[in-house]
Amino acid sequence: MRAFLVMATAAFVWALLAPPAAAAPRPRFVWPLAAPHPTVRRFEAPSQPFGPGHRGVDLGAPVNQQVLAAGDGVVVYAGQLADRPVVSVQHTGGLRTTYEPVTPAVSVGQRVARGEPVGQLRQGHAGCPGPCLHWGARRGAEYLDPLHLLAGRVRLLPWRDP
Repeated sequence: MRAFLVMATAAFVWALLAPPAAAAPRPRFVWPLAAPHPTVRRFEAPSQPFGPGHRGVDLGAPVNQQVLAAGDGVVVYAGQLADRPVVSVQHTGGLRTTYEPVTPAVSVGQRVARGEPVGQLRQGHAGCPGPCLHWGARRGAEYLDPLHLLAGRVRLLPWRDP
């Protein structure tokens, strides 16, 4: 009994003296649109560099909705590209996110913070049943699913029945 009391007391003292748990880190990336933002078309990685695929996700939203920077970065493109308005943001680690069709509210070289408006959604993205944002991500020449920027890597541990 005495050993139990010593261990219980030590555990209690440790709990009082232990530093407080760190706050959960803020997510590095956020949705580029206010909710709701239904996924109209998912990412489909191309099998080869110039092969077919869908190099981003299409998110449904009304025309003129503000489009937000998914993460902190620097605007590297803001203007017309192939007859549609595009904004591109370079993030640390070589990651670039792209938003189209978006009328820019930012200019090249401008620093943007996660969640800061970069422009307004426009009509005109082919393949969508209505207005939608095409949100893309790539690192170097590799296209990535931008939805993976939001949740990170999900890991499931095996369940052991007690």
